[in-house]
Amino acid sequence: MNLTADTPWHETDAQLRTSAPPTARPIVAHVHTDRVIRPMLTSIAWLNDYLDRPVDADEADRLLTDLGFPIDFRREAESGDTALEVEITSNRGDCLSHVGQARDIAATSGRSLKYPDTDLPNVSDESATSLVTVENNEPELCPVYTARIIRGVKVGPSPDWLVERLHAIGQDSINNVADITNYVLMELGQPLHAFDLNKLAGPKIVVRMAKPGEKIDALNAESYELRPDSLVIADADVPVAIAGVMGGEHSKVTEDTTDVLLEAAGFDIESVRNTVRALKVEVKNKPGTESSYRFERGIDPCAVEVASKRAARLIVELCGGTICEGGVRVGADEPEPKHVAMRVARCNALLGIDVPVEAMVGYFNRLGLQPKLNADQTAIDCTIPTFRLDLSREADLIEEIARMHGLEHLPVSDKIHIVARPVQQDVAARRLVRQVLVAHGFHEAMTMSFLTPKRAKRFVPAGHDFVELQQGIRKRETALRPIILPNLLASRKLNQDVGNHDVCLFETAHTWSRKDGQIVESQRLTLLADVGNDPATTLRALRGAIAELVETLTAEGRLTVEPVDVPNLTAAGRLLLNDQPIGTLGLVDDVTRDLFELQTGVATADLDLPTLIGDYPPDRQVGALPRFPGIERDLSIVVDDDVRWSTIEQTVRAVDPEMMEQLDFLTTYRGKPIPAGRKSVSFRMTFRDPEKTLRHDQVDPQVAAVVERLRRDVNAELRT
Repeated sequence: MNLTADTPWHETDAQLRTSAPPTARPIVAHVHTDRVIRPMLTSIAWLNDYLDRPVDADEADRLLTDLGFPIDFRREAESGDTALEVEITSNRGDCLSHVGQARDIAATSGRSLKYPDTDLPNVSDESATSLVTVENNEPELCPVYTARIIRGVKVGPSPDWLVERLHAIGQDSINNVADITNYVLMELGQPLHAFDLNKLAGPKIVVRMAKPGEKIDALNAESYELRPDSLVIADADVPVAIAGVMGGEHSKVTEDTTDVLLEAAGFDIESVRNTVRALKVEVKNKPGTESSYRFERGIDPCAVEVASKRAARLIVELCGGTICEGGVRVGADEPEPKHVAMRVARCNALLGIDVPVEAMVGYFNRLGLQPKLNADQTAIDCTIPTFRLDLSREADLIEEIARMHGLEHLPVSDKIHIVARPVQQDVAARRLVRQVLVAHGFHEAMTMSFLTPKRAKRFVPAGHDFVELQQGIRKRETALRPIILPNLLASRKLNQDVGNHDVCLFETAHTWSRKDGQIVESQRLTLLADVGNDPATTLRALRGAIAELVETLTAEGRLTVEPVDVPNLTAAGRLLLNDQPIGTLGLVDDVTRDLFELQTGVATADLDLPTLIGDYPPDRQVGALPRFPGIERDLSIVVDDDVRWSTIEQTVRAVDPEMMEQLDFLTTYRGKPIPAGRKSVSFRMTFRDPEKTLRHDQVDPQVAAVVERLRRDVNAELRT
């Protein structure tokens, strides 16, 4: 990575959108919370196994807290050991282990890390590949799977030291083999599982998705009905473990076990997280397991083999037996370490202090990052160990400098310096949209982006298909909404149920559909309003609100409507902005209304938001106020019912009346004494002479010409 001291740096700004229009009653919402935090209990005696100089509880408390891992409380064990409950941030999965925490303590306190022994003793000539086969059908969800065989083990109670270590961190002893897998998990942070080789059909291991109807009796004494999207570890016949979560009762190690298959693998973060949530796996009233908790935060891909060797060594030492030659490995090779560079000047500028470059290199050396300073000493290139999944960019390295140098040494200003910047144009335009619609009596809605596939299919635009998520966060609603209307109709139903009437809602949000295999994402503005006694009045009010939006957001926007057939709507019209389609409006048809069990009619409009706000801010020409009064002439003409206002407007403008300044629609009337099939349309023409006061006899010929043209072109009669 080539970085120089003057390379531009782009920060990502998170924009918070707020809007608080008045509401009659609260909108019902579904809230999804994150998993419960599971702090790690760290044994001080255990921690000291990996340090060349021991720490006591007070020093460990101080060092870990300074490193960003606060201590919740201490627990004194019967053995005299002290356990600290350490809160580990979600991006530091490497510190969910005693070795990981010892590594950070060593780096900041000048100690050296002592790594546990992983050499394999008692290796036989019998190969593991001759005893078991491994088949990985889901390499994306299980990047690597390894199996190691230990034969001739004696399963029984664990030695006292191992029991004490587990008891110190709140774990129960099961048997020596199971305890060793738990010990290595808490030692290195790599989950392991031991199977009784002789209970595996085949013997074979198959990494696959669960089949419909499959169940598993898990080690927590619960039975789980597996889902098709659950990754499992199976033998030749049935599932024997929930991948990355928990083993099964069928193949567990017992006192009768003599041959052990030791699993060490890597699993996809989201797959494990979704499986835990879907199956609602709990241990001791905590969601998930110690294994799933670590897989969800990411494990070191290079620790799979190390942990397997470490556990195999301990099994032979404590349980006897021999290790079969080699192991079975299926999946990707171990990745190469990546490189990230950091600019010295950028680091000092961000921290607000001058840290000597020699100190920076020293900190990185103590963290095991193998720093290399460039020739002009302006940038440091670091080789990122595979266990540091959190280090991926320059800012991460700067954070490491801050941690190692000491956050208490960073200056704290007693003033907040703010640089005033203008609001971004699209943000200002969206605010104006809200202001205009709230002024028209609309309330802003914020709804979920998901629908059931059945409902999404009904509302998907012609020629498109809906987008369905493979693993949705809502159990039934797995499709992304193709339009906003169904969400607003559902909100209208909620308001109906709590007794709200005359509801007007709007929402600006994204929609998704699929066309020709490609996902089409749009930003839409959708309005919904209850229909009163006269549907036409409601539609005119909607059009009026949209016309004001156009007038507010554009300089010379001309909004017109033409009839169109739209699914789920009646009396629908296509909205045109300067003759370009921008959306639709109409009445929701009875079938759609009944689908949502609505007791009243509703009108709706759907607009393409980027097009609507694309010309903002408008470049308007402002002139002086008129010096002379104008003359207004209101005309009411009777025309056929199918004659649109746009046709009348075009006809009037085609006459090009002299000194006509403005033409406005007033109203439409049907009923006596107007004949059936006809309607009365009223409009106003405003005339003005910029140089002198206009006389009525100057306007009369213009009005007469307009009336004559309307009579000839649209069969209009002047109503007196």
